[in-house]
Amino acid sequence: MTPQQIDLVRSSFALVQPIAHPAAALFYNHLFEADPALRKLFRGDMAQQGERLMTMIGAAVGLLDRPATLMPVLQQLGARHGGYGVVDAHYATVGGALLLTLEQGLGEAFTPETRAAWTAMYGIVSQTMIAASKEAALAA
Repeated sequence: MTPQQIDLVRSSFALVQPIAHPAAALFYNHLFEADPALRKLFRGDMAQQGERLMTMIGAAVGLLDRPATLMPVLQQLGARHGGYGVVDAHYATVGGALLLTLEQGLGEAFTPETRAAWTAMYGIVSQTMIAASKEAALAA
């Protein structure tokens, strides 16, 4: 990602943070609407799951300019998600739900440049997590 893309992701995420709880609920609504079968992968309190989601996104956003720190975190997350039953195809669904949530939550602030920055970020996140999930499955 370019420094400008990192800035765009950070500045737009700062606008999401005050609406984190409804944004997380909106994200899961979009996710389950896109693929109702994903609902079975989530157990427990969805409000708490939403808090974890926003915390994870915030941590990734904060580490975008420190890939040596970010990548191991994403690799661990990807290995765990593979154990939860997440498969490669789910990442595209999650990415779509994320972009739709950001578009709706940010409105006019979700410019084409901001969309491209989030798309680049999610590409890094998803590719790293998918690779780690495959490595963990091979090691098991």
